[in-house]
Amino acid sequence: MTKQTPLSVENIDDARRRIDPVFLGSRLLRSDRLALSLVAKDETENPIRSFKGRGTGYFLADLPNHGNPLVTASAGNFGQGLAYNAAQQGRSLMVFASLNANPLKIEAMRRFGAEVILAGHDFDAAKDAARTFAAERNLLFVEDGASAAIAEGAGTIAAELTEEVDDIDAVYIPLGNGALAAGVGCWFKSRSPRTRVVAVAAKGAPCMALSHAAGEAISTPEAHTIADGIAVRIPVPSAVDWLSDTIDDVVLVEDDQILQAMRFAHETWQRLIEPAGAAGLAAVIAQAPALQGRRVATILCGANLTPQQIAAWLPSAAPIDGGRGGPP
Repeated sequence: MTKQTPLSVENIDDARRRIDPVFLGSRLLRSDRLALSLVAKDETENPIRSFKGRGTGYFLADLPNHGNPLVTASAGNFGQGLAYNAAQQGRSLMVFASLNANPLKIEAMRRFGAEVILAGHDFDAAKDAARTFAAERNLLFVEDGASAAIAEGAGTIAAELTEEVDDIDAVYIPLGNGALAAGVGCWFKSRSPRTRVVAVAAKGAPCMALSHAAGEAISTPEAHTIADGIAVRIPVPSAVDWLSDTIDDVVLVEDDQILQAMRFAHETWQRLIEPAGAAGLAAVIAQAPALQGRRVATILCGANLTPQQIAAWLPSAAPIDGGRGGPP
């Protein structure tokens, strides 16, 4: 695998000056329920209710606008972030999503101005369709996990964490395409090297864990998990490369553990977190006995839940704002 240009903490600092402030300064939540000092960055109170506005905003900051549409593929949150930031710059965007994509996320992408095209049975099939569509029309295809700027924009979460919390022993980061884990890990490796950086994937979508262990991109035939935002079966090679220098370990969590974490977040902080957004927390809870007395951080990185999902997974939670899963 060709070595990629390393991510840069200087660029993460630059991103903090250039990302729309609506996505910065997310709330820090705390809990001592697990016999450890737990802090969580809540990325769910911004207009798209996920962290994706950070990386997409930094990616677009230096991108020339030639008037042609941008093309991407998304399970929903990346598309929302790109659509929101593109609209701020007067850009048009086409998002390919799978036929089984979360309808709430599809509606949100359209509301933020994207044209959404449904294609393929899962995220990676939709990505193939998007890539082909863009190539045939000579349009720019924007791939989450393939751009350093997207990872560096996500890394601004880590910069905020190290300002807000001293001496973090470990940070647990949801792992999908890898931009979030790579960006956060880049910052910690430079500015808090004592912190153990752990990326957390769903057991039903282990391709990034397999790839990290092997040092090369390894695909899986399927990705079966309730965590649609990290249900990846074809890794992005550049992200696999970045993770080799930015994280210490990848752990896998079961869907039942993710559900437990979602319920913990609701009971503890009154937050309705979508499955992918709770993966890091799920690993913290699973490993809590070994983490007792430590200071541990994670990121609640998405809150786009349908009313039906809330009823099925969090039956004690009253729908908030039409069931989207967080404060307006």
